[in-house]
Amino acid sequence: MDKRLDALEFEADALVVQMIARRSPVADDLREIISALKITGMLERVGDFAKNIAKRVTVISQSAPVRPAATIPQMAQEAHMMISNVLEAYVERDSAKAVMVWRSDDRVDALYNSLFRELLTYMMESPSSITQSTHLLFIAKNIERIGDQATNIAEVIYFAIEGEPLEDDRPKSDTTSFARPDQIAPPRT
Repeated sequence: MDKRLDALEFEADALVVQMIARRSPVADDLREIISALKITGMLERVGDFAKNIAKRVTVISQSAPVRPAATIPQMAQEAHMMISNVLEAYVERDSAKAVMVWRSDDRVDALYNSLFRELLTYMMESPSSITQSTHLLFIAKNIERIGDQATNIAEVIYFAIEGEPLEDDRPKSDTTSFARPDQIAPPRT
């Protein structure tokens, strides 16, 4: 599947170069073409994240489930909806739907933050779960990154349609990258 996605991205890149060379697009047309180019690269990255998730699921599926893993399907569902909605926004040229996707990233981030804290606590309480929990952290991070890519695509769609960037501050609630161990509160029960 990864090779297929890479081939599709290459094909899209070649079509963009061909269109620019043959038609010399300007304004709206050029924005549309450049947006398509950017979006194909972002979708290819989503494929890379999905491949990484699949590899890790294969590894951890051979052992007993870890208690905090229940949040992951919810995260995956949110990220899936973001990708579905942002692709609909692109096809329908719906900047309002793109903004809706852009604003929804904080839900995936909040789930990731909660799971991150929960898994760290679980690893401290049950050191035998560290390997499996680490795989779950990477799976969750990849799902969170898929949400980020949907947000990036939403920004590109908005620009392609409206001709200007989104003015609001980007929603970003993933605070785990900068947290010190003493700042990571245990999850609420």
